This record gives sequence, C-alpha cells and structure tokens, in this order.
Amino acid sequence: MCYHITHQNLKALVSISNKRTERVFLVGVELKSRTNGDTHESLAELSELATTAGGDVIEQGTQKMVSLNAATFIGKGKAGEWGDYCQRNDVDTVIFDDELSPAQSRNLEKIFNCKILDRTSLILDIFAQRARTKEGKIQIELAQLQHLLPRLTKYWGHLSRQKGGIGMRGDGETQLETDRRRVLDRIAKISRELEIVRQQRSTQRVGRQRSNWPLASIVGYTNAGKSTLLNALTGSEVFAEDKLFATLDPTTRRLKLPTNQNVLLTDTVGFIKKLPHGLVEAFKATLEEVVQADLLLHVVDISHPQAEEQIDAVNTVLAEIGAAEKPVLMVFNKIDQLNGGGAMNRLREKHPNAVAISAKTGEGIAPLLAELGTQLRPVREFLDLRVPQEKAAVIARIHAVGQVVSSRYTGKTARFKVRIPPHLHAEFAAFIVPE
Repeated sequence: MCYHITHQNLKALVSISNKRTERVFLVGVELKSRTNGDTHESLAELSELATTAGGDVIEQGTQKMVSLNAATFIGKGKAGEWGDYCQRNDVDTVIFDDELSPAQSRNLEKIFNCKILDRTSLILDIFAQRARTKEGKIQIELAQLQHLLPRLTKYWGHLSRQKGGIGMRGDGETQLETDRRRVLDRIAKISRELEIVRQQRSTQRVGRQRSNWPLASIVGYTNAGKSTLLNALTGSEVFAEDKLFATLDPTTRRLKLPTNQNVLLTDTVGFIKKLPHGLVEAFKATLEEVVQADLLLHVVDISHPQAEEQIDAVNTVLAEIGAAEKPVLMVFNKIDQLNGGGAMNRLREKHPNAVAISAKTGEGIAPLLAELGTQLRPVREFLDLRVPQEKAAVIARIHAVGQVVSSRYTGKTARFKVRIPPHLHAEFAAFIVPE
C-alpha cells in the first residue's frame, strides 16, 4: 500500500505543537569495539541531548552484541521486550544512540508502536530549534532533507500517526511530499543559496585581509564554554547557556590585544561525538571560517570526565573539514570546577603549551591574551619615527595601529620605535628617521 503526505511546502514533517512532554526511552549497543564505559558515557550524553530537545527520559536499555541486526539493529527478542515495556509505560519516542537505516526504523516502529529516532535525527532536531539566522536555518533544512531523502518510500504510512515533537521540528522536516523530485529540487535550491553564502563570506574575508587583521576561530566540544570565552575576551553579550548547542549561529567580534593588535574572534558551532556527516557538509559555509582562520582556539571543558575523548572528537571533525593542520592553541576551560589536578596534569603532558582558564570567573584570561599576542603576531615593519609633538593626531594614530616598543619626548619632538603593519608604511613615511 502506498501512502502520500500532502502539504503546500517542505518546511516540517509535522507542526511544532506539543501537548505534553514526550516520554523517551533510550537504546544503546555495546559491541566488541566499544567498552562498557564508552557505551555508558555515550548514553549519558544522549540523555542530555534528549532533555535539551524537550524530552523526559524515563528509562534506557543496552544490549551486548557481536554484530548488529540488519533488520532491527538490536536483537529481535530484546526489541520485543523493550517494545512491551514502552507500550506499558506510555513511551512516546525511542531514541537509538547510533544511526538507523530506513528499513531498521520502519521495522522498529512496527515493534515498538511509537516514534523511532536515531542520534542523527535528534541532533538535527536540536539544531533546528537553535537556528536563528536565515543562513543557519537553510543549513539545517539541507541536512534534514538529505537525511530524510532515503526514507521517502512507500512505507511513509507510519508518519501519518506522528503528532510532532522531538525529531519532527525545523525547517527541513515539514510534511514532505512523497514526490522525490520536489525534495531533490528543494535540496538543489538550498545548495545554490548556500553557495551564495560562501561567496559572501569570501568577500568578507577579503575585506578583513585588507585590514590586515588576523582571524582566530574558537572551536571545541559543545558546552565547553566557547561563547562564554568570547564574551569574556571581547566584552560582548553573545547568548551563552549551560546547554548542548546553546549557540549555533557563528558570531564574530573584534578583540584588541595588550600589544595593540586587532584580532577578529569568531565563535563557531560546537562539535559532538558521532556528529552527522550530512550536518558537517551542510555547515561547510559556516565552518569555512575555521578553515580560513590563522589560529584555532580549541576550548576544552577540563572538568569533564571525558575531556580527552572530547578533544579527539573535535580533532576528527577538524580533519573532516580540512582544518587538521591549522595552528592550535589549547585552552583548558572551567578550572574553577576542577576537583583535583589529575586530569589537568595528564592533559598538560600531551599539550604542554595549553593555557588554563575559567571564562566564567576570568582566571587565566591575562595569560591567554598574552599567548594570543605571541601566536598571532603578524609580519610587522620596525620603524624609528620622529614626530613633532604638535602632530597630536599622528602620535595618537601611532598608538592606535602600532606596537610601540619605546617612546621618548624631548623638546618639541617625540621619538618612537614602533612595529606597524607594512601596508601603513606610506602613512608614516614622512616621519621615518634616516639610518
């Protein structure tokens, strides 16, 4: 039997309205390649993701398996057992900690008789909630449509029972037509829009290069404190909250270092383990800011028990987007929440040049700024200048754009030894002291 879902557009599979908090059951699998600890930590993170999406996690289950079941992902016996539990306990949504194939999702929905999501769908849903700018929304829509495309089959009947909620929100999941051509056309249109975004960002970068301001991008695991650090360094008021993916859309602010050097600092979307490849692809327009950066500030929640694993997860995504070879300054954040120095000492052995800070309290910010000044020191020209003291505007300009090494006021003149960007040479040529 073939089911069809009709709607005027492609913006959500169903409406956002929720009449009550969804009751959620989580499922994880422990394979030979994963330890019990890995599975436990991944499920704990999945629980936090589900809560962030607005769900109420009532229970979770794990199964040890030699290999995954092609039809139901988990064993059929365990699927039946958990399916009975979910029906008895009025569970609305079952979320698997791994990506499911379309066939597995259909088979599991028949067994559980409720909505089945995987980790990818859940992350896409949270991104859909967080996106605020047009750019962010179309990137999410692209990722959602690409994820849903292989699921556009004659088995779409199960969607007619779904009433919205987790995994069913956002501009990419709108009551899709079963006509694959229309979906493909929409994907093509969004891709063209994103290409325009890439061109606009490229133009912006050219403008920054003319100003000779280096670009530093803040990267890190979600909820590591990236936005809090941007606020602490620049005095801005970017939204920051103790939640996964609290900030999605990138934000750039100017930072003036103690050396008088201007730096553009960009806060980027947080990374996570098992970040959907389609999401990385969709966000390449945004993540190009990372690829083009002169320096990456890799912010790490040093108080998190899985800090080392989170560093590895971020490095995996950086490699995927072509930023693995970028200069990196490791920033160990949240030292105010540390209980003992074991984790810090262990990670310092691997990253001896890391700077330890608390973006929340301000501890360590001064050393971080000093290190930024060292690592972002551009090629500057050293000049010996003699300026009449009556040229107050010129003297002010020297202090504004240059790094003054020494200054001496004698009589009616002022003598400066200063480092300036090479493109400003002509501006001060008249005051250069001959050798």
